[in-house]
Amino acid sequence: MNLSTRQMRAFLQVARIGNFTRAAEQAHITQAGLSILVREMEKQLGCRLFDRTTRVVSLTPEGRRLLPVVERLLTDLDDVTAELGAAGDASRRTLRIAATPLVSSHLLPQVFTTFRAAHPQVSLRLFDADLRDVEAMVTAGDADLGLGFFFKGAAGLERTPVGRFQLMRVAPMEADGEGSEGAEATSPMGTVPWSALRAAELVGLPPGNPIQKVIDQHLADIGRADAQRTAFNFFGTLISMVEAGFGTAVMPTFALAACRRHRVRTDVLVKPKVGMDFYRVTKRGAHETEAMQAFVATLAKALPALSR
Repeated sequence: MNLSTRQMRAFLQVARIGNFTRAAEQAHITQAGLSILVREMEKQLGCRLFDRTTRVVSLTPEGRRLLPVVERLLTDLDDVTAELGAAGDASRRTLRIAATPLVSSHLLPQVFTTFRAAHPQVSLRLFDADLRDVEAMVTAGDADLGLGFFFKGAAGLERTPVGRFQLMRVAPMEADGEGSEGAEATSPMGTVPWSALRAAELVGLPPGNPIQKVIDQHLADIGRADAQRTAFNFFGTLISMVEAGFGTAVMPTFALAACRRHRVRTDVLVKPKVGMDFYRVTKRGAHETEAMQAFVATLAKALPALSR
């Protein structure tokens, strides 16, 4: 037996109205089409559901027994369909983003402002967390996408680069004369070779931090590899400590917006110039909504301006 919802709705319509002609009009189908649906249903069930006369259509005992079951089934189906539709609409209008603290506080506000102006119907929700928690939230489905420097792929996640940042020196303001070649007229930043860090008091992230590992590879080339140097867990703390005169730091240019809120000097490190990819991560196999596509496009367009 394979009763269809069309058959059950046809049965329910006739049972409530008691007339095939009027029931067909309300169902917006022909009387012949409605009659076929009911006859097919009766054939599958092996019993008559209606007694038909020229004037009256009434339920048989079998029809009366079936009626409350069909009413309950169709009511439950309509209710859950409406709920799922509303939930789907809400999910399409909501974008949940997880990102590391500095990205959340200094990189995304400008991107959010631009995106909301172009897409006012989309509600943005931001979760700031460390890199591992960002991955965990995306994996669990608690965030639609995560943003950060993900150096390695993670099981169950798709990793896609959306921008690229350079490594820069962040030094106390009085470091202007420490080998800086000065900024070009089109940029507020100067350039400085890695060799300029040989004599600097350095502070950094913990040695196990993936970004710090890249930095340490290049510091080792100038004889400055030191796992015991003073370390802090967050870029925001590093920048404040540099401003207070505790040393010089190396970090990606995505921290420029945060640096500009402090009295520090920023210069892109050259010889060599080192770039780092900035990624978005999404759950493998998850549907990419139009809102997500639009946000990633806005982010990719904004990142070059935010890194210089």
